[in-house]
Amino acid sequence: MHYTQRTLFSLTVVAALAAGPAAAFDGWHLEGSTAIEGTGAAWDYVTFDQSHGRLYIGHRREGLQVFDVAARTLAGTIAGTAGASSNGAVVVPEFDLGISNNEDGTLTPFSLTTLEAKPAIKLGEELDTSHYDDFTKRLVVNMAAGPEGTDAVVIALPSLAPVSTVRLPTRKMEGADGDGAGGFFVAARDVNKVFRVDTATLRVTAEWPTPGCAQTNSLTVDRANKRILLGCRGSETVKPSFAVMDAQSGRMIATFEIGGGNDSIVYDAELRRVFLANGVGAVLNVFEQVNADTYRPVEALGTRSGVRTLAIDRATKKLYSVVAEGSADTGKKILTAVGPFYANTFFANTFAVLTFSK
Repeated sequence: MHYTQRTLFSLTVVAALAAGPAAAFDGWHLEGSTAIEGTGAAWDYVTFDQSHGRLYIGHRREGLQVFDVAARTLAGTIAGTAGASSNGAVVVPEFDLGISNNEDGTLTPFSLTTLEAKPAIKLGEELDTSHYDDFTKRLVVNMAAGPEGTDAVVIALPSLAPVSTVRLPTRKMEGADGDGAGGFFVAARDVNKVFRVDTATLRVTAEWPTPGCAQTNSLTVDRANKRILLGCRGSETVKPSFAVMDAQSGRMIATFEIGGGNDSIVYDAELRRVFLANGVGAVLNVFEQVNADTYRPVEALGTRSGVRTLAIDRATKKLYSVVAEGSADTGKKILTAVGPFYANTFFANTFAVLTFSK
């Protein structure tokens, strides 16, 4: 058989392409947007309850709103959480328990089945969020920072009895997650560190710097591979990034550039995908996990300014976020640490739940 020089070159290119990995592109996109009427309230965390197909939205002055994702309608609001200004929820289906984290320093327990609220529990003057550790069956609550750091209040579930308090040397205690084996990891945005807490002794057992990851903000744990996945807001000298850390040694494995204003990270082991929502850059970054130490950017979906918190339905693999039309009113305080034109005013009846799929 006779080959021309051009044919040989073409076959070489084809063989090289076949030998290497194909470029991945999932095609994540906005499937739908559902408007929710209401005042121009700010919002924070969203959480998906897999057991009932509901999205919980910390809509602050509007309260903890409950969104039915199948019907795409608002199923209700947890009683008492509007006045307390809900910042989001933790859901614990094994105890039929949901907990609203309220800005006024209270927790509002409620039934995931009936949505009936129980009396609020006062922990302090102000709190941000909380995290469930399924290894010890305890709740770890991020309280407001004090001059010497941040107190994390530990509460037993389902009794809601206080256990202890852990003080961390950070004024910006942010994302946290457990490894399911007694290790609990906390991102500290102001000191660019990850703290490891022993959930049995409630002592800090390690503090690891995050080189290449400035303003360490969102955190989730890949338990199978013993990896900590981080969303980093960046600084004047370090770009916003997605970072991977060894959960046993604290060694930084990899960093990749992402959009500005990261506030959440989601990992799905079945899809082998990492999602990062970035509200200032208005982009959803998607990464493929090739193996424990190898990650590949898949795509960056343009969203809307303010799309910064994220939840996943692990059955349908749909992603959920919320947003509203906002403006930076220069007559009010602007969180310039997040962005010079970060919205501080939101318009009534522009709030919406966004559904992303592929």
